[in-house]
Amino acid sequence: MIRGYAEGFVMSACAHCGTALDPKMRIVKDSECPSCRRDLHACVQCRFFDRHAHNMCREPNAEWVTDRERRNFCDYFALNLAGGSGAASKDRASAARSKLDQLFKTKEPDSE
Repeated sequence: MIRGYAEGFVMSACAHCGTALDPKMRIVKDSECPSCRRDLHACVQCRFFDRHAHNMCREPNAEWVTDRERRNFCDYFALNLAGGSGAASKDRASAARSKLDQLFKTKEPDSE
């Protein structure tokens, strides 16, 4: 759950501590999370960040960034509206796992 999240509003959250961030907040190069003071203009906070994508970024024109958790000068940065610590992706993963388990569970033999 995103801390400070109000029901019915689209919010973002710090990828490190989960504190709610206003998606309309202007993020500049030296912006910090008001709670944990970690950098906000960093890859882990960006909507294009994807650990499994080439260059760990879904923006094909982005340059390589060495430290994804520290501030950088990427011109393609856009605050991730999905929220911080990946709670939604964990729920999605567990739902997918349960569907696979149901699909491949062994059938019990009929008792006659």
